[in-house]
Amino acid sequence: MSSGDQAPLSFWRRFFGARPDEAVLRAVFASLVALTLAVLGDDLLARLNEPPPEMNWLPGETTEVKPYLPSVRSDVAVPDESRPDGAPKAELGQPMVIELVSGGRLEATGAITPGTAERFKTEIERRGDYVKTVVLNSPGGSVQDALEMGRLIREKGLGTLVEKGGYCASSCPLVFAGGATRTAQKGAFVGVHQVIALPVTGAALANADDRASFDLAQKISAECQRHLVEMGVDPRVWIHAMETPPDKIFYFTSDELEQLRLVTISHARKS
Repeated sequence: MSSGDQAPLSFWRRFFGARPDEAVLRAVFASLVALTLAVLGDDLLARLNEPPPEMNWLPGETTEVKPYLPSVRSDVAVPDESRPDGAPKAELGQPMVIELVSGGRLEATGAITPGTAERFKTEIERRGDYVKTVVLNSPGGSVQDALEMGRLIREKGLGTLVEKGGYCASSCPLVFAGGATRTAQKGAFVGVHQVIALPVTGAALANADDRASFDLAQKISAECQRHLVEMGVDPRVWIHAMETPPDKIFYFTSDELEQLRLVTISHARKS
């Protein structure tokens, strides 16, 4: 071999070492690892930039659950977060926080979003028989989750409570109604409104989508009324809901809460 041929060979030996075949394999493996990490990194970045999946809201429900909606009645005061015993709007508008406190009280504060019922069930099962009362402070939200929560509360024989200055509106009374005993302290705010957007004209029903929404609304409305009856509550509660537009609340007076059996009489008189 000539000296000219030995020069390039010497270069590659210095580059790859004494065993060039192993060096090549190591280089190929390193390249594959780097490529894999790059692909995984791009995939992770894409996932992080993806919009969150839409939750399973019913027609007429909104992902923005607003607390302290104005009263539809001129004779009933509107709650205000500026009250010393009122919770901040920002706190009530966030997904529900479920927290166990002393005295067997499970505090449920915030909006009822799809999936809240499952989290609520997990918390109840994890706490065993320690939970005695569910304290509600919620502007409502997902109807289906509210119904499931109310049924579970009744199944477990738990009481429900809305404290002075507490707020339980929209679908929240469906949870409240599940209590084996139901207490709304003096100064608590309990109210309902439409939770489903209904077509308002006969012409609108000509559209197949509108008709489907109307049929679903009827079914959900019937399910809510059936739930109230099964819980021992006067179904007229839901008539007030269906008569009240979704941007307002029909707030019940203390007497009405008792008359409609939304609170249990003995506890209502104590509040």
